[in-house]
Order: sequence, then C-alpha cells, then structure tokens
Amino acid sequence: MHLDDPAITACRQVVIGRYGGNVRAGANKNEDGALVYSAADGSWEFAMIIDAHLTTESAELLLYSIDSERRNIVGILAGPVETAFTQLEHHLLSIFRSVWFREQCKRVKGEASLMFCARKGDYLWWLSIGDCVTYVLDPQLAGMGQFALNQRNFYEWIGHINSFDQPVPTYTRGVTNLSGNSLVLMVTDGLLEFGNRPYENPMYLYRAFLPAFDGQRETLLLAVENALLDVHRGAGRDSATIIAWNFSLADML
Repeated sequence: MHLDDPAITACRQVVIGRYGGNVRAGANKNEDGALVYSAADGSWEFAMIIDAHLTTESAELLLYSIDSERRNIVGILAGPVETAFTQLEHHLLSIFRSVWFREQCKRVKGEASLMFCARKGDYLWWLSIGDCVTYVLDPQLAGMGQFALNQRNFYEWIGHINSFDQPVPTYTRGVTNLSGNSLVLMVTDGLLEFGNRPYENPMYLYRAFLPAFDGQRETLLLAVENALLDVHRGAGRDSATIIAWNFSLADML
C-alpha cells in the first residue's frame, strides 16, 4: 500500500509514483490505481489514473476491465494518428456503456474518479470522469498561465454511483497539440490536498518539476519522488499517485 513510503517505478519512459499516505495522520489504506502501456519504439503512451473511494473495488473493476482490452488498445494506438484517438475514445466508452460493466458497477462498494491520457505523435488525447487532473507543463505555456488540461469535476464517478447510469453520461475529453519540450503529469487529489495545498498552485507544481525538463528519466524519477515525499512530510492522509513522462518534439524530427 506504500504507507509512509513512496514507491517510484518506470514503464519505459513513463514514471509512476505511488504513495498510500502518512500513517500518523491517519492513513491506513491506498485506494488509488494506475495502468500504463507504452510502445517499445516510443511512438505512443497510454495511461489511466484512478482515485477510488470507500473501498478499492471500483479501482479493481476498472483495472480489470481496461487491461482485458489491452490488445485492442495497443492495436488502435499502433494505427494512424488520424483515427487513433477517435477509435480509442469510442472503444473505452463502449466498455463503460456495456450492460456487463454497468451491472458489475452496481455490485461494487464505492466508486472512483479516473482519467485517461494517450499520446501519439505530437498529440495528446484525454478523457476524464471526476476530479483527477492532467497537466501539460511547458515553458511557453507556463509563461501564459496555462497548465492543466482539464477542470476537476466533483461528483462524477464510475462505480456504485455511476455516471454511465444517467440518461446522459457526464465526462470531459479533448485533444491538444504538444510542442517543444513538455512534461505530461497525471495526478490524483492526494498530491493537491495536503497541508497548505502548495501543489494546487500550478506555478508551484511547474517549478517543482522544472529539473525534469532535461529529458532524463532519472531526473523525472527524482522529481516524482520528491513530490510524494512532500506529501509525506506535509502529513498527507490521502493516497497520492503520479504518472509522468517527457515529450520532446525534436525527438520526432
């Protein structure tokens, strides 16, 4: 569960940081989840980050349901960028709309927020249900005050309370163009809601990860670890998860 002890791992170029919370502050479980696929040639990444509530059952259902479709997801992202994101979105939404998945949701205890990101070429697609956040940290965008891809939407869920049981399911999605040197950073609310909430300030977040713009995985590993250690030192009770990777347009030319 990584209570009191952040765990930092990597899937090729993607860094995953997991922290269950500070035990002295009352942490006793970790209900976050993460799933990452990446192409061996570095041509694309796919990531899902989950923040479950009450129990881990909704996170486990999501991880099982999406990972069961791994072959299809990889096949879609191996295809042309012109069609990859449209097909990926349709495929994921079809899972959530299926009778089987909705019936399974009724049986779980609790619910989850989640966010997907997929990068192919110099484009980044995202889909969000709930209050997870993805940032694109880029020096030029930071200079104009642009950091987060999405707005946190509270009371959107997957699980026993299920957005896809509504007459009109609620979620947000989009596609953005990446340029120059960027850092894609997906986080759960445990990073944002501890102590005096320093990481809610996107400029603070940007500056904390500024050393990782050198493109070295080791530097990014250290930046993710330091952020989660800040949560621990700040007596963060909630689980905090980070998924991060660098993008360089020059590497594609």
